[in-house]
Amino acid sequence: MRASRNGNIWTNLDWQTIGLFLILVVFGWLNIYGASYTPDQTSIFDFSNRAGKQFAWIIGSVVLGVVLLLIDYKTYDTLAYIAYGLMLLLLLATPFLAHNVKGSYSWISLGPVSLQPAEFAKCVVALTIAKYMGQYDYRMRSWRDLIVPFLIIGIPALVIMVLQRETGSALVFAAFLLVFYRQGMSGYVLWVGLAAVALFVTSIRWGGTPLPFGTGSVGILSCMLLLTAIEIYFICKEHYVRFQVLILISSVLGVYSICMLLNIVWSMPFNWISIGVVIALAVYALIVSAYWRKYQLIIVALFCLLCIGYTQACDFVFQKVLQPHQRIRIEVLLGMKEDPAGAGYNVNQARIAIGSGRFLGKGYLRGTQTKLQFVPEQDTDFIFCTVGEEWGFLGSVAVLLVYLYFILRLITIAERQRSVFNRIYAYAVAGIFLFHLTINVGMVLGLMPVIGIPLPFFSYGGSSLWGFTLLLFILLRLDAARTEQLN
Repeated sequence: MRASRNGNIWTNLDWQTIGLFLILVVFGWLNIYGASYTPDQTSIFDFSNRAGKQFAWIIGSVVLGVVLLLIDYKTYDTLAYIAYGLMLLLLLATPFLAHNVKGSYSWISLGPVSLQPAEFAKCVVALTIAKYMGQYDYRMRSWRDLIVPFLIIGIPALVIMVLQRETGSALVFAAFLLVFYRQGMSGYVLWVGLAAVALFVTSIRWGGTPLPFGTGSVGILSCMLLLTAIEIYFICKEHYVRFQVLILISSVLGVYSICMLLNIVWSMPFNWISIGVVIALAVYALIVSAYWRKYQLIIVALFCLLCIGYTQACDFVFQKVLQPHQRIRIEVLLGMKEDPAGAGYNVNQARIAIGSGRFLGKGYLRGTQTKLQFVPEQDTDFIFCTVGEEWGFLGSVAVLLVYLYFILRLITIAERQRSVFNRIYAYAVAGIFLFHLTINVGMVLGLMPVIGIPLPFFSYGGSSLWGFTLLLFILLRLDAARTEQLN
């Protein structure tokens, strides 16, 4: 029976996805060679340069992919929890086994090669999430049903961020939110995340900018006005009373108008006034929820009250918790500081390299910015700038379109699965690839902070290549067996 199943693997495989995998891997390999090419350079197959080493990793990834396809698909479900436990132990042990690499303790040396366990942890966590959420009796009915999935994701992410000091790899675990959303998580959770980001950016970017009137900062006032708008929206949404929205807005505008008039005589503390308005609306929401049994407003009120403390804590986190290089990167990204020779150097040089390629590019192996080593990490985190310089705007768009089609194929595979385990895992894989693509290209273009995560199948490195291969080929094996599984 098992032989018969294995015999059907090659027939049922999604060969389009495998073709896209090979196109991305080969083109990435060519660009790794192009990133460091010099006229006196040896062959692309020479193991003394990175292109030659990447070729060895590519051969290894192909072999790994074949092995993953030959394993019985039930094995991935059965061993998910065991693999998670072993991976968690490895992540905890890594800081004690690893050497300091640019402030990170995430690389374990194994003779001539180094491996980063965090790259493989993403696959294991994806399988574990699929195992837990794929149980027959699991339903996402309330926030309590998210506790265990968030712990499954949060524990390894916390270990990677705190113990290994690898922020970029830890942030990738946020990609699993796509899985939760697909499985029925309320969209409000995503809005909470967006609100947290907006409050953090606003309080950091304009927290030190004084108001042109009274006392206080532009950042705190803007955050409180945002919370005020959220409270009014939900109060009127959950408890409809005629003209209530006009009364609440008029009341808020009236408070600020009176304070502006009083400011002519006394300097008014607008930070505290805006906080008081948010607290007053929260109290009103609690009264409405208690009298009319609109219990959703209790959550809204508590959320806004917590956000007041959150905005006050943002500056402490920014100044005391983040590492100096992380603070500088955020300041450069938000336009708070110009540092073209320091933290902003990578992004500035990447932009110059991409811009110099213009529409059609300078041609393969003719990129001057990369050849003269102007762009740091040009064959790893900033490999996309090599594409822009040598292949131009047209080549860059072509690469992004291939990635887009690849991710759409993953979503298509996810939607056709009969097993809940398979579908959840497939969406986890799609989310991880989408997160890597968005953040990597965004940071090269200066739209995202530089957090150092690789471009899938393009960036140099065996750990990332094998980690992505694990994710993809386990999915392809599960997909090939979908006809054998019950709904």
